[in-house]
Amino acid sequence: MAAQTQEKERYSDEDLAEFKAIIQEKIRKATEQLEMYKSAYMNDSSNGTDDTSPTFKAFDEGSETMSKEANSQLAIRQEKFIRDLKSALIRIENKTYGICRVTGKLIKKERLKLVPHATLSIEAKNLQK
Repeated sequence: MAAQTQEKERYSDEDLAEFKAIIQEKIRKATEQLEMYKSAYMNDSSNGTDDTSPTFKAFDEGSETMSKEANSQLAIRQEKFIRDLKSALIRIENKTYGICRVTGKLIKKERLKLVPHATLSIEAKNLQK
């Protein structure tokens, strides 16, 4: 009976291994995406095709600045996502992964598969609204 209670307090090692694989793959993909954002941000986009027309030049500079800002924001969000995923890996190692930080109940597997860095159950998330 105690083993059953223990199962409900945390995910099994097999479940944790499955979540770990999902998270590691998400980190790999997110890191690739981050590199693309950083590369796009750092890359000089003139490509030797400068137009001498002042109208086009001003437009290009404006759109280039907006593009760099957008890439910078995407990179910042991606870095936070990777940090959150790495924190989830730490929770897996500590065997606290998947436990809602508000209710103390297990977060549903379906939610964790979609949002593997979640620390709140849907119940707790709805209480925040």
